[in-house]
Amino acid sequence: MKHIIILSILFCFFSSIPAQNKKIYQITRTETPPIIDGKLDDAVWQKAEIATGFVEYRPDIGNIPPKNERTEVKMSYDNKAIYVAAYLYDDPNLIMRQFNVRDNFGQADFFELVLNPNNDGINDVKFLVFSSGNQADALTSSGDNDFSWNAVWDSAVKLKDDGWVVEMKIPYRTLRFSNKNIQTWGLQFQRQYRRRRAQYAWNPIDVTVGNSSQYHGELRGLKGIQPPTRLIFYPFTTGLLNTIDGNTDTNFTVGLDVKYGITENFTLDATLIPDFSQAGFDNLELNLGPFELTFSEQRQFFTEGVDLFNKGNLFFSRRVGSAPSGNASLNENEIVVNDPNTVKVLNAVKVSGRTKKGLGIGVFNAFTERTTASLRDTISGETRDEVVEPFSNYNIVVVDKQFNQNSSVSFINTNVSRSGRFRDANVTGLLADITNKRNTYNVEGQLKMSHLTNSDGSTTTGYSTYASVEKTHGNFRYGVEHEYTDTNYDINDIGLLLRNNFNNINIDVSYRIFEPTKRLNNYRINSWLNLRRLASPSVYTGGNTGIRYRATTKSLHGFGGLVNFNFGKQFDYFEPRQENKFFIFENRLYAEAFISSNYNNVFAIDAEIRGRRFFETGRDSRDFGFSIEPRVRFTDKFLVTYSFERDKRKNDRGYATKFNDESIFGERDRTTITNRITGRYNFNPLNALSLTFRHYWSNVKYDEPLFTLLDNGRLTQERGIIISDLDNDPNINFSTWNLDLNYSWQFAPGSFLTALYRNQLFNANDASELGFSDTLNNLFEQPIQHTFSLRIQYFIDYNYLKKVAKQVI
Repeated sequence: MKHIIILSILFCFFSSIPAQNKKIYQITRTETPPIIDGKLDDAVWQKAEIATGFVEYRPDIGNIPPKNERTEVKMSYDNKAIYVAAYLYDDPNLIMRQFNVRDNFGQADFFELVLNPNNDGINDVKFLVFSSGNQADALTSSGDNDFSWNAVWDSAVKLKDDGWVVEMKIPYRTLRFSNKNIQTWGLQFQRQYRRRRAQYAWNPIDVTVGNSSQYHGELRGLKGIQPPTRLIFYPFTTGLLNTIDGNTDTNFTVGLDVKYGITENFTLDATLIPDFSQAGFDNLELNLGPFELTFSEQRQFFTEGVDLFNKGNLFFSRRVGSAPSGNASLNENEIVVNDPNTVKVLNAVKVSGRTKKGLGIGVFNAFTERTTASLRDTISGETRDEVVEPFSNYNIVVVDKQFNQNSSVSFINTNVSRSGRFRDANVTGLLADITNKRNTYNVEGQLKMSHLTNSDGSTTTGYSTYASVEKTHGNFRYGVEHEYTDTNYDINDIGLLLRNNFNNINIDVSYRIFEPTKRLNNYRINSWLNLRRLASPSVYTGGNTGIRYRATTKSLHGFGGLVNFNFGKQFDYFEPRQENKFFIFENRLYAEAFISSNYNNVFAIDAEIRGRRFFETGRDSRDFGFSIEPRVRFTDKFLVTYSFERDKRKNDRGYATKFNDESIFGERDRTTITNRITGRYNFNPLNALSLTFRHYWSNVKYDEPLFTLLDNGRLTQERGIIISDLDNDPNINFSTWNLDLNYSWQFAPGSFLTALYRNQLFNANDASELGFSDTLNNLFEQPIQHTFSLRIQYFIDYNYLKKVAKQVI
């Protein structure tokens, strides 16, 4: 709370400047809506006002395009939708139009419509149409885009002798707006010429200050429009066939997702019978570190429209339906026959929205089913089930108040309730993110508290605070932040916290350009200094400093690199996996450099080299790694990318295993090789075939004798422990293989058929003496899992059903 009070006092010193001049588009109503075919021969377009005079803001600032590259936009509306027509003049031989999947920009020109029904300069809805005919859409808050949001709207593209044409229909069901008789919305049009990455805006944007949402024009003239009943049904059916090691399982699922506009500004999203069988593979890796290995969310329900729930970074959606929170208690002579690694989600609901005055409210709720592990007595043969995750409820409540077009204060509470004698969790956060009206300085403060009720009835309460001050305008910028978390702070029942117990100060300084130089379109250089301590006991644990540089040339090639140095002794209290123990390493230098050639070319390549070295007496540890990723765009419809990555760690030191409740360290060589192939063929904007393949191999071999950890944080080999003395061999040979072949067809607006074939292999053992080819041969001897899946999802608008019902009656 102290941090938030200080930040509020600082904000009082911030001054304001008058609002910028805004362009105005006066829209007119039509009684005859246009046909969305890209021809622009409808009567409505003959009399609509023209919006033009686009101004460049990236990479140059303030340029006006020549007449033969100008953009002209027209708009109209009726009781059902907003209509847009854009004529984008250009040389047709220069227009880039790579076909792609939805929300993927690729190498294509685009036209973008931005609407802000609340006209608050913060919360936008974006609709993009590419020269290929593909669509993208996003919800935007304070300049952050959420492209996981998908609406159903119409568009058409036509190529012309002097450019290309876009026609759009944005139904009111895709927007949230009030029922006032006369309305004024925020409005922006943008256009990108992909060949030179040049972006233009109808209402000029100053990229040196604030974010693009604060530079909108206004849409005036909307009269008498009413928010429709926003009720959408997504019924679906999925058929699944799994085969592995001669065993075959089939499953058939029928389910329903629903979107309902509770009010003009608030929407309910529900998955009543969830089906996540077509979510992508996790990229499994061998994890030797002390912290949890995490993967990104791939279930659409948990990625779409969750910006409110991500406030304060207290929600990690992978917790819902992840591994059980409990472990089976084995009796004598018992073994685990079936140990589930996931929990079934029974249903999930989100309610979210924001009023015209900037008050955002979000409620998330999900239930997971009771899950058991199967155990068998090896002598009697008897089996029993034990609950490892009870029937559980996950809940989030968020209240967020925005003001001044750039600031907010928030309250968030997360809660996990488990039936029976299992752990319950409750976390509360108060957040403030305040920028002065000139958009030149930002202050941020957070106060969070976790409260756990453990399975034995005891409780644990922990705290975390965060504060930062940052200069956010101009070429030269800087910031300082302080973060603190005590030893009891724990959000991992529904959030993600890799570690607690820290008390850190971080300083960052940067310089960037906003207009091209003679050779570069842009560059940015930043440097940092981080000083780390434990919260308890309050001891110094280490520090690092470094510098990073990134740039793009005039020919659109990117390059850059970084150097980071951990100076002096670093006291690692987590690597030992033992209370009140620490491991010391010294003077670690890490460096990397990369290049990324222009993706506009038929052939492009990304490459990176990296290395690490310790400057420490008695230690000769060093790493070297590189990656190379060529990509070939055979046609505008066919793209293939191959990636090869290799890392070699020589004489690395770290935790190996436990021996008689003591942490054993080792010096090890580790080699990791990753091969990836991705390919995609787009038949048209609605049909796509994609292939993803990944093979990952990591081999770890320990030297002998092994180390024990002294109380002073140093390692010793005096006890002469060798691998044969241990209960478990720490050497590892880890290999995985995934292949994913996917066909997707949008056969009607918002309706999809998805056919999927997958196979998967996995093997892990202690045969670290095997090389790459022998390990690959062993991998192919393992049982391979084949998965075939067919899913059909249909989009049904309640208003359409109502219209059909009236016609039938």
